[in-house]
Amino acid sequence: MNGRISKRKLFWFTRAIALSLLAALVLVLSLARSTRADEPKLLAPRDMPDVSMPAEAIVIPSPPSTFKSRDEGWIRFSYPSSQEGRISYLLEAANDVRAELAAELGRPVLDQVDVRIARTFEEMAALAPVGMPPPDYAEGVTYARLRLVIISLVAPNSSEPPNLTEVLKHELAHQALHDAVGGHAVPRWFNEGYAVHASGESSLVRTKTLWTATLAKRLLPMSDLDRSFPAHSDLASIAYAQSADFVRYLLRRQDRARFNMFIERLERGEPFDRAITDAYSSDLRRLEFQWREELNKRFSWAPVILGGGLLWIGAIVLVGLAFLKRRRDTRKTLARWAREEAEEDRRAKEARERPPVHVIISHRDQALSFPAPPVRAANGEPVPKVEHDGRWHTVH
Repeated sequence: MNGRISKRKLFWFTRAIALSLLAALVLVLSLARSTRADEPKLLAPRDMPDVSMPAEAIVIPSPPSTFKSRDEGWIRFSYPSSQEGRISYLLEAANDVRAELAAELGRPVLDQVDVRIARTFEEMAALAPVGMPPPDYAEGVTYARLRLVIISLVAPNSSEPPNLTEVLKHELAHQALHDAVGGHAVPRWFNEGYAVHASGESSLVRTKTLWTATLAKRLLPMSDLDRSFPAHSDLASIAYAQSADFVRYLLRRQDRARFNMFIERLERGEPFDRAITDAYSSDLRRLEFQWREELNKRFSWAPVILGGGLLWIGAIVLVGLAFLKRRRDTRKTLARWAREEAEEDRRAKEARERPPVHVIISHRDQALSFPAPPVRAANGEPVPKVEHDGRWHTVH
């Protein structure tokens, strides 16, 4: 093209350069994090406070006297009396979750769990063990070793009320995994990923986050998540999304028996890396590579390029169709009004052209004449009249 670069080629060239720079930046940040030997290794999710002190040193305050309780054998709810109506469906959800988690983990889980429902975050902290407050952003918290779950009816950082069923599922999944592995430590990405996956929370948002991160080459190495889990940043949403999806990958139908074997080895106290290698006949690094390959097949550039365009085109088409329908309906209404007005004009004209009819009444040799009211049929239409011998007669 006479040495000139077309706009399309320039667009794709610029896009490729930008993505390369973004990938390089993520790689540099990842390497910088991996070289920090002083950063502590986080094994527990933030909504699972560490309970390492002796049991006799832990003080768990009793619920207020205004609270009610409901004991169903394996689970006990303590809640404000005003929340009586919510407990029934929460209990039903808890029973379903318990059955699902036991089947998925391959062993009985969740027994003697104490669930407390708080009205506010402050009340949530007051119901927690002394000196072990929940995180300031938490809607729920699990003290797995104490078999205690606390849920707030108010989200600390949102005006929207939390989905209590999802929060309960998330926290019970933490407790169930703790039960299944015999209380042994597992990487935080696995613990948090399993809880997010089991609860099904924000699945569409997680899919979008994972999609974008895969295409932008922003997925974080699992080894990084093993040591440090991002918090309060865009990387945190990626960490949650990929952790949950990697757990989903480990739980695929063809690998369900392997997953149960993996959990059994963790329960026996085997180190995490050795347990997963023995169960899946592949080390964590290889499994992560296979999972990333699956992601690349699931997400490609074509859906993104076409998806955005099709989305806007679809929106424009829908708006256009709505406009056309509205205009068509408006035309129909105006046409109907015009017909009705024409009919009214016709009736008024006929009434003006019709000769008057008089009724003659004879009384004591006096004749009185009155205009006769117009004769109308049952449907309200005027009845035609004819004159005969000087008199007007209606036509039937």
